[in-house]
Amino acid sequence: MEPVSMDVEESMDVEESLELSADPLSFARSYQLEALENAMKRNTIVFLETGSGKTLIAIMLLRSYAHLLRKPSRFIAVFLVPQVVLVNQQAAALEMHTDLKVGTYWGDKGVDFWDRDIWEKEIEKYEVLVMTPQILLDNLRHSFFKLSMINVLIMDECHHARGRYPYASIMREFYHCQLKSGNICLPRILGMTASPIKTKGGNDELSYWKNIDELETILNSKVYTVASASVLAEYVPFSTPKFRLFRHTDIQFPMHSCLTERVEILHDKHVRELKLLDLEDSTAESVRKNLSKVKLALEYCLSELGVWLAAKAALSFYSNETDLFSWGNVDAMGETVKNFCLDTFQEFSPYLPTDPNWSIGVDLEGNINKGLLTAKVVSLIELLLEYRDLKDLRCIVFVQRIITAVVLQSLLSDLLPRNNSWKTKYIAGNSNHLQNQSRKKQNEIIEEFRKGEVNIIVATSILEEGLDVQSCNVVIRFDPSSTVCSFIQSRGRARKQNSEYILMVKSGDSKTHSRLQKYLASGDIMRKESLRHASHACVPLESDMQGDFYRVESTGAIVTLSSSVSLVYFYCSRLPSDGYFKPTPRWDFNTGTLYLPKSCPIQSICVEGNPKILKQIACLEACKQFHKMGALTDNLVPDIVLEEDYIQDPESQPYEDEQPGYVPAEMVGSFRPNEIYHCYLIELKPDFQYEIPVHDVVIGMKCELETDVGNMQLDLQVGRGSLAVSLKYFGVIQLNPEQVRWCRRFQVTLFKILIDHKLKDMSEVFDQPHLPENVGVEYLLLPATTMDRRPLIIDWDSVTSILFPCGKFRQGHNSCKSPNYLNSKNGPVCSCMIKNSLVYTPHNGNVYCIMAILDDMNGNSVLKLRNGADITYKKYYEVNHGTNLQYANQPLLKGRKIFKVKNYLLSRQPKEKEQSNAYVELPPEMCSIIMSPISTSTLYSFSFVPSIMHRLESLLIAANLKRMYSDHGTQNVSIPTMKVLEALTTKKCQEKFHFESLETLGDSFLKYAACQHLFKSFQSNHEGFLSVKKDRIVSNVALCRLGCEHKIPGFIRDECFDPETWIVPGDISTNSELQEETLCNTTKIYVSKTRNLKSKRVADVVEALIGAFLSTGGEIEAIKFMNWIGIKVEFAFVPYERHFQVHAEKHVNIRRLESMLNYSFRNPSLLVEALTHGSYMLPEIPTCYQRLEFLGDAVLDYLVTTHLYKEHPGMSPGLLTDMRSASVNNDCYALSAIKVGLHKHILHLSRQLHKDIAAAVQNFERLPLEATFGWDSECPLPKVCPYYLSIIHVRFNASYNLLKDIWLILSQVLGDVIESLAGAILVDSGYNKETVFRSIRPLLEPLVTPQTVKLHPAHELNKFVQKRHFGMNKPVRSSKNGLASYTIEVEANGVTFKHTSTAKDKKTAKKVACKNVLKSLKEAFNSN
Repeated sequence: MEPVSMDVEESMDVEESLELSADPLSFARSYQLEALENAMKRNTIVFLETGSGKTLIAIMLLRSYAHLLRKPSRFIAVFLVPQVVLVNQQAAALEMHTDLKVGTYWGDKGVDFWDRDIWEKEIEKYEVLVMTPQILLDNLRHSFFKLSMINVLIMDECHHARGRYPYASIMREFYHCQLKSGNICLPRILGMTASPIKTKGGNDELSYWKNIDELETILNSKVYTVASASVLAEYVPFSTPKFRLFRHTDIQFPMHSCLTERVEILHDKHVRELKLLDLEDSTAESVRKNLSKVKLALEYCLSELGVWLAAKAALSFYSNETDLFSWGNVDAMGETVKNFCLDTFQEFSPYLPTDPNWSIGVDLEGNINKGLLTAKVVSLIELLLEYRDLKDLRCIVFVQRIITAVVLQSLLSDLLPRNNSWKTKYIAGNSNHLQNQSRKKQNEIIEEFRKGEVNIIVATSILEEGLDVQSCNVVIRFDPSSTVCSFIQSRGRARKQNSEYILMVKSGDSKTHSRLQKYLASGDIMRKESLRHASHACVPLESDMQGDFYRVESTGAIVTLSSSVSLVYFYCSRLPSDGYFKPTPRWDFNTGTLYLPKSCPIQSICVEGNPKILKQIACLEACKQFHKMGALTDNLVPDIVLEEDYIQDPESQPYEDEQPGYVPAEMVGSFRPNEIYHCYLIELKPDFQYEIPVHDVVIGMKCELETDVGNMQLDLQVGRGSLAVSLKYFGVIQLNPEQVRWCRRFQVTLFKILIDHKLKDMSEVFDQPHLPENVGVEYLLLPATTMDRRPLIIDWDSVTSILFPCGKFRQGHNSCKSPNYLNSKNGPVCSCMIKNSLVYTPHNGNVYCIMAILDDMNGNSVLKLRNGADITYKKYYEVNHGTNLQYANQPLLKGRKIFKVKNYLLSRQPKEKEQSNAYVELPPEMCSIIMSPISTSTLYSFSFVPSIMHRLESLLIAANLKRMYSDHGTQNVSIPTMKVLEALTTKKCQEKFHFESLETLGDSFLKYAACQHLFKSFQSNHEGFLSVKKDRIVSNVALCRLGCEHKIPGFIRDECFDPETWIVPGDISTNSELQEETLCNTTKIYVSKTRNLKSKRVADVVEALIGAFLSTGGEIEAIKFMNWIGIKVEFAFVPYERHFQVHAEKHVNIRRLESMLNYSFRNPSLLVEALTHGSYMLPEIPTCYQRLEFLGDAVLDYLVTTHLYKEHPGMSPGLLTDMRSASVNNDCYALSAIKVGLHKHILHLSRQLHKDIAAAVQNFERLPLEATFGWDSECPLPKVCPYYLSIIHVRFNASYNLLKDIWLILSQVLGDVIESLAGAILVDSGYNKETVFRSIRPLLEPLVTPQTVKLHPAHELNKFVQKRHFGMNKPVRSSKNGLASYTIEVEANGVTFKHTSTAKDKKTAKKVACKNVLKSLKEAFNSN
């Protein structure tokens, strides 16, 4: 996005157009119009009371600028609000009163990680952008926005423009700098505030003006206000201020003194106990700070609120129900503070009433005397009860502290409902690492308040700004306002006519009373001073950014002294981390040195200068160097953010689920006279005995097939056994038009009958005088002659059987020596023609094969009915079909029902039994002959043909993909077409093979190829950057995109074959017109339909194709295929550049490690790097194992997967995936590391890591050998561990869950070391993978085998459920506080089996939930 610039003349045109385009609203008040007029002429700060309609002035200003903002204009307006809760509120007002397109932005939308391209799309889409100010400041600093592209800049609550607040930084770093440089392309500024002063004010008018003048100067704007409050009073209801005095009574001194002393003692006790936990210094300091905060909060409650509410506060902290502190997960920090709170509560308990019938607030005076409540709290209760007769109370009680809001809400919720139906809730913001409610929860409470469902809100200052509730009629300041602005804004919350603003003040507190009186008068003073100086011009702001910034010339992105610290911390936060190390910079004030994490491209920055800003100077220098080295982009964002945005931007990777399904060109054409056909013989050889034999079938193709397709072999799973099918080339034949017409009629009629089992309207086949010329699926399927009649291959007698209805059957009857005629619906027919015929019976609409003539049975013979009754055939047809047999003495015919056409490609075929009613006796006169002569054997053989042709079609599809690839001149080794077909076949096809094994193999190779390529290409980048780069290559989105670019979706077989939807060649009724498509050059293929195909399926097939080329052609062929499809990776050797020297023997036991690994390092510093954890912050080793772990993870995955694939070649599809998953995981690697003692050699400075390793090693010997592999491997931390239980003496399950979490973190580190050693050996050996496997394999023994593999619980559960036909509900996923929850539910024989598991990641939660449900199912159904 290029910066927008305007010349002077254009700028003047804009100013002129503004005067013409002013667009006030008809209902605007006079002062609003006056304010708009001011804002049109110059930058303006609108200073008006809350509720006076300042937002409407901003809306009218935007309406006036609208013609300059509407797309395709390059300009935008930006509306800044100080709180997230106000973003949607102000945006809704803009959308209501303007036709401008409004976009909304705040931090939780992830905008911190958006790049230039995403913001450019937002700017192209929207005309007004409503956001919090930090977002605009960041975008200006990164040069995603230019100030010159903003026509109007509105700052709500602009009194915040002080110090380092983003409003002030925007003006100071950008606006005033450009103003000073003479840039006239600057936005119109409109500030809005109810008080231009944010401080406590002053003692005289001059001090007030000084504050106003500072605001005008920083915003380069003049204040507009009304002459007096009376101007507003006509429109705005002002609340009546009242003072509520209460007489403070100290809690009984002995009790207060005793409790305060006990709280102090308990605090000191828990601080001392911290040392016993042996925590990291930073963790221990954090716990101490939080203990101190809780202690101070409890002491405050004790003194100011009373023992009762102090006890409530202690319980609230302990229960953590209100998330008052950001404990994170349940750990030593949270438990220590919670235990302190519990102990404190127990100290308070003796002073609390124990009578079960006693209630707080019944005797308020008594509560004060006993110290349970203070006079201030009682005064609040009495004050609220004075409004008990008010029908629709809407009250806000303002307090200073979050804990005050929590406990007062608890008290009022308990006490007030005894007198009325009032409902009380609290709202509190974030402060000093205290966290309270989500913004969603706050919005819900505000909405309930608006509707009257909540009557009282106890709130901190978060509600002083922006809450617009017209019906709020009482505002109570429980704690006095600390500033003029707070006073005015909280007063403005009372919006209803005759509302009250009550200030609670302690009797005799003249200082507070005087200050509040000054606040009451401050409005008039500020208006007076603003009007008195209204004619004075704004004083230019002196820039304090002389050389204390760094600007990127190419983009204009800037980092200043003040922003450099946050940028360095942001950069470090994007570096790889684990549970024992968070990469953060460390500042040494004494030496003026900034130490950076090992994964940074620079390790330290040492600077000199002003001690007060020395850290900022160092951070600014770090930012400069980061940018020069490429770690920060030209927009001064971490390089990894740019890479992540590429992956996450959904609009850049569109995919449509509707994808084509291809038909090979070899099967497409039109019937033409004198056509030449390449004949292939389908030989059928059953391995079972059956009374009806099979015989061969002929395929007539328009072209000769490739060798490995033309020699196709397969086994069909027939219910009675297996049917071996082989394809053989026979030769070329030429057919005349009449023969072609016969062949087409034969196959269409036969297959329509076989598939439909009903004789439908065949006139389109029988009566068609000419062959269709349209392009469709066209080839011949004809009966073959027996061996004794060859070389004539086509059984023309069977083919011409289709001519029987045309009357030509007599031509074949001359050979009959003793004709015996039977009367059929066709008329008299010789018995030799009716035997071996296909007949249609109109009385029931069925088709039968006539196998014999029953000379010993006729129409007068007895038919045995199912109910046991006897009836003659003649009587049966008369009763059931209303037909009188005219030729009852004729012999009956033995008919057989048509064979059912099935999908014989299924991996499992149920055993086939002969139907009891398969054979029937038919009177000849009830039969209409369709085809004759045609044997039952021919019909039986042709019932297998659709399955055979589906497989042949699939092979041809795979061959076309091979040809498309080879046409680019990239193939040197012949890849079997069957292997390509395997890669294209999904599990949904339910055949003997599918792509899963090849996909697993291809996935591992793709990952390895990408990782080694990136490792060599980006030698100065950290592992996080490499991982994101790798994801760009191997992600499903990237693979799907590449697959679509090469038309892979059309080749994929993703549906189980259904014979009923099979396209009969030559059948124009089902042969819809095909769409021609060109694959490459002149290669054509056809689209028959579209189907729903998920993007992941496309990605999986791409990986499977890589696996197919890898398994048959080796790594070179796999790389060639990857390069062809667009995955550009190389295996060229690149030296590993290391710009430092390490004396390896000083840090690790080289000889011991080389003996353990059975490998001698050429460069031992690689061994040191492979063993260095990120916490080892010593300058002697300026790097850590993360990069080598990135490489080693990929090579180990590939080596183990390849080993399993080659070692067990006959494994079923899917088993390789299970074996790989069970072998390549952190649990297995970590246990292997402990087993050989690698943990002793890890270089780290983490106390927690040291303790966890010690606990794991201590209990490792308890594990059986088989626990070191597979999904069932348990963490080597005991279920009852005294050490950890001393930290968490809570419920047993909680402690065990914590141990599980600890093992998850620890296993990552230990597993990473195994992987980093593999990476080190790979690099040191010149990328010799065999050397790596020889070295690492002994550490991993015993490797998993098909006999020892333990399935992933999710996989095993699915198998268990499917086998027993149980019902499995869709899993329920959720996340909260950084933890993932997963719920599995199975319905089995009317019983529900359900389990919810919570863990740090979704995969673990899913695994545990599945494991528990599976265990319960096995116990319930006595299954192993």
